[in-house]
Amino acid sequence: MRLLHDLVRERASSTAVAVSAADGELTYAELDAEADLLGHRLSALGVVAGDRVALWLPKSTTAVVATQAVLRLGAAYVPVDPLSPVDRVVRVLGDCAPRVVVTTPEGAEVLRGDTPGGGAAGGGAAGGGFTTLCVALGGEPAGPLPPVRVSPDDLAYVLYTSGSTGVPKGVRISHRNAMAFVEWAAAELGAGTADRFANHAPLHFDLSVLDLYVAFLAGASVHLVPQEAAYAPRLLVELLAARRITVWYSVPSVLILMARDGGLLTADLPDLRAVLFAGEPYPVDHLRALRAAFPRVRLLNLYGPTETNVCTFHEVTEVPADRTHPVPIGRACSGDRVWAVRDDGTPAAPGEEGELVVDGPTVMLGYHGAEPHRGPYRTGDRVVLRDGDFHYLGRRDNMVKIRGNRVELGDVEAALQSHPAVSEVAVAVVGSGMDAKLTAYVVPADGGAFGLLDAKRHCAALLPRTMIVDRVHVLASLPRTPNGKVDRRALTADPSRRTG
Repeated sequence: MRLLHDLVRERASSTAVAVSAADGELTYAELDAEADLLGHRLSALGVVAGDRVALWLPKSTTAVVATQAVLRLGAAYVPVDPLSPVDRVVRVLGDCAPRVVVTTPEGAEVLRGDTPGGGAAGGGAAGGGFTTLCVALGGEPAGPLPPVRVSPDDLAYVLYTSGSTGVPKGVRISHRNAMAFVEWAAAELGAGTADRFANHAPLHFDLSVLDLYVAFLAGASVHLVPQEAAYAPRLLVELLAARRITVWYSVPSVLILMARDGGLLTADLPDLRAVLFAGEPYPVDHLRALRAAFPRVRLLNLYGPTETNVCTFHEVTEVPADRTHPVPIGRACSGDRVWAVRDDGTPAAPGEEGELVVDGPTVMLGYHGAEPHRGPYRTGDRVVLRDGDFHYLGRRDNMVKIRGNRVELGDVEAALQSHPAVSEVAVAVVGSGMDAKLTAYVVPADGGAFGLLDAKRHCAALLPRTMIVDRVHVLASLPRTPNGKVDRRALTADPSRRTG
């Protein structure tokens, strides 16, 4: 079975562009040589098969080179959100225990001051900590790396997601897990060397796996969307046209923003042949407009939590007339099996609501630091099977999606609860799509004051930007169910409870 790093190596003699970004572009031959060069540097710092290497880097060709270098050593890479607050970065690094952190000079300086055991660039890791390595592309060729025995079931990367306890969870993905999806997607798309993939998602978001590795499998080019342009709709549409993108993949909210404020629906995009979306339901009215604007472009709705990457898909040919029913998440893909179960674990019948269960090659190895995951994975998503397709109904727990980003409400609540002026707090999502607002309902401690600015400042120091609350309502008390739990339905439905 192919491994993720085989895909670039197989094209090491090619002068076709592999990756293009704000900091330049690399051919396959250049990407291969740079990966070997960085691999030698990492090896000299003690990185061996089975280690983890954290990548705290802005989205760039350098970051892509780093992923390839780490994999060639039989190690696993851990992409860390470059915009996360330092406290959260430190928590992730403390959890994944990397041998080396590849970062910028600024990042190395921050970690040197804030993380016990963090060594200087090129130095040894002290006290069981890690070494930081600042990397710049270019330099004398170092020759191919010695071959390392890597199994398809070895760890390839770890993606950190929001955790219900306030602590991020590291999802462990093997080469087999990733390649099952990558090979399916490449075949389904008919990807070829002429394709030009856009990479909108940051590298710590699982959507980026398709952009990078399907492009590399096909010998196509991948064009990294700069982080500062990620939510700039006009710039995104201009990039689509200027780079002659053939395959676009993002969350629906971004496409809606591009249509509403970026002129997407009237743009001249003759090269575009496939638009893929995932991470949240696509509102029917907006999807209908996209279908009408691009009648010859394939529209694919992909579904799957980080723990399974993509396990179902549905190709949108006709958009439902009923605006209250989003398009289905579809049928199994990537070699997986999917089914729904009742609360007691028995299979749900067609037309009966149940929890979606996934089994097959894409299911994760497990969470970092926990027992290996074995057997089927229960997603926590409520679904119903109709006419052979699964339809998404919502969550069974407090995990939500905000503009495609996975957010455990408990993670945000734990951060706010740590503020000395907060006695009790509950967090909910109000609205949907681009209008969804992460809303905190706060009972201040000892009758004190606590407002939106306090909440934003506190969240910004502890959480990724996607988890910073948008609104704060101050309450005298939180509504409760008869068994004492927070009544979230009453919380969002009864504005009379709000005191400020």
